[in-house]
Amino acid sequence: MSLIERLEETKRTLRLIGVHEVEVGLILGSGLGELAEEIENAVIIPYEQIPNFPISTVTGHAGRLVYGTLRGKKVIAMQGRFHYYEGHTMDSIVYPVRVMKDLGAHSIIVTNACGGCNESFVAGDLMLIQDHINFMGANPLVGKNEDAFGPRFPDLSHAYDAEYQIITKAVAEELNLNLKEGVYMGFRGPTYETPAEVRFARIVGADAVGMSTVPEVIAAVHCGLRVLGISLITNMAAGMQANLSHDEVIETTNRVKVQFKSLVKETLNRI
Repeated sequence: MSLIERLEETKRTLRLIGVHEVEVGLILGSGLGELAEEIENAVIIPYEQIPNFPISTVTGHAGRLVYGTLRGKKVIAMQGRFHYYEGHTMDSIVYPVRVMKDLGAHSIIVTNACGGCNESFVAGDLMLIQDHINFMGANPLVGKNEDAFGPRFPDLSHAYDAEYQIITKAVAEELNLNLKEGVYMGFRGPTYETPAEVRFARIVGADAVGMSTVPEVIAAVHCGLRVLGISLITNMAAGMQANLSHDEVIETTNRVKVQFKSLVKETLNRI
């Protein structure tokens, strides 16, 4: 079955369940899925009920789509994303992004929990993603290009929408949030980076490191979606603190989630 045929099958099922107009897609990272619980008139669909969707296996990812209204926008939110380290193909990882586009979305907001390698950052900071470095050793556009979705060689010069960044910074200022800005570097995982890799990341221009986001943004740009990316710095990367654990990721997101949700909701209201 071709990508277009798979998308048609998925869209047909979602329409029957009650998903109709979509304006903005939300991809919610580890511990950040609670934002979807604020969606009004919600239609909740577990991934296993959606044709052609993979299943998320990571703690902190609920594994379901939530459709409805948030701050006046028709949104569809992923409570849990798919990662390369889980064994998913790149095509599977970005499939939900293409579904969002096929449902009519004009933009996506991509969030993640990640490690800070900028020495001026602290755990709990929010970072506006200005650009990324793909260090995963793979790209979701490898293979036959789907011309109906986008060009063979998409331009990533402005992958993260400049106007959306201006809006987000204005919102952060109004909310009195100390919003950082920087470059996100995507590693394959599932191991956390070594101290040497973190030093390397800093040298090549990264401010934060993580195991997601990059494939989704590449696919989003390819199919013409406008992208806003926000990272939650849940810990300092290897070599910058004593040890690393996923429990710390969840603990930090719980501590900062009110600020995070306020920033995303008010920004969503203005885009």
